[in-house]
Amino acid sequence: MFPSVIPDTDASPHTAPARRALLRGGLVGAVALGGAPLTAAPASATPAPRTPARPTTAAEALRELAAGNRRWRTFRERHPDETPAVRRSLTQGQHPFAVVLGCIDSRVPPELVFDQGLGDLMTVRTAGEVLDEAVLGSVAYGVLELGIPLVVVLGHQSCGAVRAAVEADLSGERLPAHIQYLADRIRPFIDRTKEGDARVDATVDANVLAVRSLLAAEPDLAAKITDGELAVVGARYELTTQAVHRLD
Repeated sequence: MFPSVIPDTDASPHTAPARRALLRGGLVGAVALGGAPLTAAPASATPAPRTPARPTTAAEALRELAAGNRRWRTFRERHPDETPAVRRSLTQGQHPFAVVLGCIDSRVPPELVFDQGLGDLMTVRTAGEVLDEAVLGSVAYGVLELGIPLVVVLGHQSCGAVRAAVEADLSGERLPAHIQYLADRIRPFIDRTKEGDARVDATVDANVLAVRSLLAAEPDLAAKITDGELAVVGARYELTTQAVHRLD
């Protein structure tokens, strides 16, 4: 699961320091309901280090995600990075080590299936991992502004969005409201060499790989990949075994 085949190179954003500081510091000092300020760490507080050290390369990030998924599927979750010290440190900024573009399916929350905690993952979730400008911008923010070295496109077994797209393609019927938008973007990746449930299952994989390729082709992300500062990978979560495995 998640073999370490990614070049072990550090990620470093190339954006202007002032803009990066502004973006990274967004929402620090926001107020809670009723106007009461959120509790912040005192200026002298030292952020608690993560154990083990936070991944800084794609290869390290993949190994951490693999280890977390192994804990999850063997019922040995640690629920890391939830302590009061970590919560206080996160008021000063964030340094997630991976972006996970996953499905909205309630059975596949990335922080749980990878056994990660606060500040560890930047998650973007849309039905069927469908891309649009908001999703692309969100992924790019994590990579370009926060220097995240790994993007994982995470599909899953029994994806309802993929099934809806496959069934609509077969029947020719239009889906309600904005759901048709999702089906239209999944349709080009339907595997018509298969039938029935096998077609849905194969399309889950084909859709993940297509979305991965689309992200990797984005010029700003492609430049990071070429420089060895970023990896974009496809993966799949199995509901029956709770295991995540690479698709590419």
